[in-house]
Amino acid sequence: MARQKQVARQRQPTNFDQGPPESPGHGWKYSNGNGYFPKGASNGVLEKTKSAMSNGTPKEPSPLHALEQPGLIQLFICVAGIYASFLSWAVLQERIFTTPYGPSTSPSKFEYSIFLNTIQSSFAAFSGYMYLLTSTRSSTKTPAIFPSSRILFPLLLVAITSSLASPFGYASLAHIDYITYILAKSCKLLPVMFLHLTIFRKRYPLYKYLVVFLVTAGVAVFTLHHPSTKKKSTSKDNSLWGLSLLGINLLFDGLTNSTQDHIFTAFRPYTGPQMMVAQNLLSTLLTTLYLTLSPFLASHTPLFSLLNIPTFTSTTNELSSALTFIRAHPAVGKDILLFAIC
Repeated sequence: MARQKQVARQRQPTNFDQGPPESPGHGWKYSNGNGYFPKGASNGVLEKTKSAMSNGTPKEPSPLHALEQPGLIQLFICVAGIYASFLSWAVLQERIFTTPYGPSTSPSKFEYSIFLNTIQSSFAAFSGYMYLLTSTRSSTKTPAIFPSSRILFPLLLVAITSSLASPFGYASLAHIDYITYILAKSCKLLPVMFLHLTIFRKRYPLYKYLVVFLVTAGVAVFTLHHPSTKKKSTSKDNSLWGLSLLGINLLFDGLTNSTQDHIFTAFRPYTGPQMMVAQNLLSTLLTTLYLTLSPFLASHTPLFSLLNIPTFTSTTNELSSALTFIRAHPAVGKDILLFAIC
């Protein structure tokens, strides 16, 4: 019986036997820069293939990736740091502006709020830039503080409003009591949401309106409920002018926060540290310009008399007067440095 010759089965060529075509649309598809895959392959196959192989070797989870995940310890440290900084900031601010210096017969107080803001913004810009340098990996470039010219105007607006807010707030304290000031500042969510609705046309879900109402109402009840405190006859009345100054302060605060939110949305991936450096750098330039031009501004604008800002002669300005006060009373200089660090 003759031996029959077995004919080898011919395998139909598949897309894998054919090299990648000249155009990705012919039999193969290109997957997000990861190479060519057959058109029939499902997304699950592509993901498994890409995750399992990297340069021909199985890809293992990176230990650095696991270390970078934030945990409860990091959250606790950040929250504790925020509360410690704000509480220290408030205590030092009150000490700087209320402590009498010099002899008891003729004491003097520190009245140079713009100088204090300049020191604080310069420290904030420096610390923010150092954070950018240290948090950026050596293999990547440090993010630009001003990534485009379009971002300059909103950043400049943030710097102007944040620089003008505190003088109006300090001036309002000459006409209203401190309880009213704290109550209004604690309800800052209201002007922020109002400006989001009117200027930026942003809409919120119903529960966010409810949250803002409950937070504001809770702060108001907590601040105003003092059953054991008797009203003193020497307490100052809340004049309409003082409330107007406080309203301008809240308007500037709300415009600052809402514009910051707009920047983060419109200029992604702009980050908080970049904003910190840019805003405080521009604020330092603006307030430094004011410190040197304060005699000229005092003689040509009514803003100084309206806000109870100290006036200066043609040979002095707020910068030189503040430095002279610090040299005469070094204790306030230490508080100013601590205030800027907080």
